Amino acid sequence: MSTEPLLLRYMTRFRCIAERCEDTCCTGLRVPVSEPQWARMRAAVAGSAEESERLHRCITPNPGGATTEHAFIEMRPDGHCPLLDTERLCSLQRRHGDAVLPDICATFPRVVTRWGERVEVSGTLACPEVARLCLLEEDAVEPVPTPLAASHVPRPETARHIPADAEDAWAFHAETVREALLRMLYRREYPLASRLAMIGHLAHGLDGFYFRGTESFRGEDREAAEARLGEVLQHFDSPDVLETVHRDFSGLALPGGPCVGLFSSVLRARMAAGRGERFSSLARSVLESLGLQEGTPGELDAAWRTYAERWRHLEALHGARVHQYFDNYAAHFVWRNPLIDAPGLLAYVFRLALRVGLLRLTLVGHPRVAELCQESSPTADSQEQLDRAAVETFQLVAKHVEQAPDFLALAEGLVGPGRGADTLGKVLIFATF
Repeated sequence: MSTEPLLLRYMTRFRCIAERCEDTCCTGLRVPVSEPQWARMRAAVAGSAEESERLHRCITPNPGGATTEHAFIEMRPDGHCPLLDTERLCSLQRRHGDAVLPDICATFPRVVTRWGERVEVSGTLACPEVARLCLLEEDAVEPVPTPLAASHVPRPETARHIPADAEDAWAFHAETVREALLRMLYRREYPLASRLAMIGHLAHGLDGFYFRGTESFRGEDREAAEARLGEVLQHFDSPDVLETVHRDFSGLALPGGPCVGLFSSVLRARMAAGRGERFSSLARSVLESLGLQEGTPGELDAAWRTYAERWRHLEALHGARVHQYFDNYAAHFVWRNPLIDAPGLLAYVFRLALRVGLLRLTLVGHPRVAELCQESSPTADSQEQLDRAAVETFQLVAKHVEQAPDFLALAEGLVGPGRGADTLGKVLIFATF
């Protein structure tokens, strides 16, 4: 394994655009403050009674008293941080510099993971500029060996560390399995739906013995388990196998109304949480655009027909561009989210398929996209309008939905134990959406 640092190409291009950004980093997020960070913040403002009082009003102690989450910055009712100034920039940073900021504020939107001795840097699409760079450039998700600069990893000590521990087979083989997932996702001669089916079948083939807490690689069983792992991965490297999965999957025709109902309920739940007006406005517009006022069965079926018709029209007008958004998103997901965070590989693939389905519904329901679908041919500025809608959709869903506790609980509940034919079936359902 190489120890040279890797950056996804879009992160080599990232520069914060500050006051020109359409969002603020912290809006709608929960910002933890560790005990040492809280001490630094208090020391920085100690010379000003007014600033000190304001800072103390903004901080809510954590009842659990954890050192890493000693307190939280209490967001305003509109979801914005109370430390923002009139230009929507952090007043604490302006007066006292980056060193006084909580870790999440200092590192956002960078995501730093240390795989053994190698550092990898990706980003979160919750940042509009990262979303633009990731979605709109064809080569955005290529890994690039890059010497690290302070701007890439502002606080190295906060990096997520995945040790290369041979005793933990789930983590030890994670990079090898990730490479297999990425090889299939990069097979762009197939539709993304088919590639999701491919990695779902691969996960199903591994889930019987390769999962978090597996005992299959212990002691004398290790050699046989590693051989079996290699055989499954090699099997899904076969072009004939991938073609068979694609052919069988392409013949599936599943009702979309239940998926529409699930995804629309997610948007409603996050709107109710009131975590940001930009997201609430988008979600409200999407539901209205698709005619999803009540969520009745007839309404869901009608919305599914509207969705399917718009998607076909969108593909006919802007197929290559739309496919690029989702291709880049899927690869970004695998780079950004270590699979060891899931209980098993099939549960991990399910999370990806679920997110892709939600994003497709939200993009197709975007009012700007609905207008584009009325056109008989692309206009001079239609791709620019589509790009803007895509960036807004992916960024707001990443920020206000994907890491929300209720959405993560929903995903966990839907996937169940996370192994077996039932879970594979759910992956295929969301992949067809």
